[in-house]
Amino acid sequence: MNLKSVFTFLLSALLVVLCVGVASGQVKSQNGVTSFTMQNQQQPKLDFVNAKPMPLPSVPFPANSKQALIDALMSSPARGVAGYSAGEVGKGGLDQVDLGAPAATKNDGIEPDDYGSNGHPFSTERADLGTATQTNATNKFYPYRAAGKLYFIGPGGYTYWCSASLIKSGVVVTAGHCVAGWGTGQFYSGWQFIPAYQNGVAPYNTSTASNAWIMTGYLQGTDGCYVNGVVCPDDVAIIILNYKPGTKIYVGKQTGYFGYGWDGYGFVSTLTQISQLGYPGGLDNAAYMERNDSYGFTNSTYSNNTIIGSNMDGGSSGGPWLVNLGKDPVLTGESNGYAPANNIVVGVTSWGYTSSSYKEQGAAPFTSSNIVPLMNAACGGSPLPLYCK
Repeated sequence: MNLKSVFTFLLSALLVVLCVGVASGQVKSQNGVTSFTMQNQQQPKLDFVNAKPMPLPSVPFPANSKQALIDALMSSPARGVAGYSAGEVGKGGLDQVDLGAPAATKNDGIEPDDYGSNGHPFSTERADLGTATQTNATNKFYPYRAAGKLYFIGPGGYTYWCSASLIKSGVVVTAGHCVAGWGTGQFYSGWQFIPAYQNGVAPYNTSTASNAWIMTGYLQGTDGCYVNGVVCPDDVAIIILNYKPGTKIYVGKQTGYFGYGWDGYGFVSTLTQISQLGYPGGLDNAAYMERNDSYGFTNSTYSNNTIIGSNMDGGSSGGPWLVNLGKDPVLTGESNGYAPANNIVVGVTSWGYTSSSYKEQGAAPFTSSNIVPLMNAACGGSPLPLYCK
């Protein structure tokens, strides 16, 4: 039995266990995407204090990253025409709710992923430089406030968290494995998104979910993963939020939201600079948002996933990978490059390695075959749904 077959067998056995605690609901599949609609009575009480980080899908042995980078630079990827949808700054204004500071994270299989033995340079630091009582904390400003923590009821009926980000006023993007078990046909439930989460405080309150969308191939386990359920081409999902509590507005109108790009937007051939945001359990106990910056390259062997150097781990799943992160400068005697749009999500954290020494993570890239049909399915129709504005 080869190494890939061993991965597949072990993961399949694990998925049988992880199916416990999934929710039932209205499921519809069409044109390669599947939606799960929440029922009002299915909104569970989440344990924000004792939540577990969603385990980061992992593989034991990395590719030779230096050779993989050389191969990536010499290859010409077959992609469609790169495109993007722009983000929005938002109107700001806090609506703070205290959720309780997170309890100490237990080492439930979490392995910390700085420059590791695989030789892939990066830098990691807090995106949040303030405290829970300071209204000027970094992550409360756009663009950081468009990212946050995503809580939900997952395997075994426990409360878990992933990372996620807004890409429309009421649309959140995260990893597929934060929405459903790969190859199980079963969704998790009870998602609540907390933008700019900070040490037990929800600066913009919490937003519950109405439904979730995922690629049918990922849900059914037929999407052609290099390692089944771990290194996949479509580990991406979107969640539609409800109005903020007691209002008729979506939280993205307040926080703003990122844009998103597909088919290599911001890449030169197979290479780009990635800024990663998330809430990994192994850094600051996931009490604060973390930022990681590294060059990323696509690896054709690994299901065309993008690979970066990173120090994030469990709980960072679903966090956005962005090109051109930051405030757009005013041009004064300069001109833009070929991909100038700022704050564009081009993937989400999908997997890492079981060893803490390699310090790399991977992401299923956004393409015209995953993020575009997902958004078309969720935002289709006329007039355009308010959550898509």
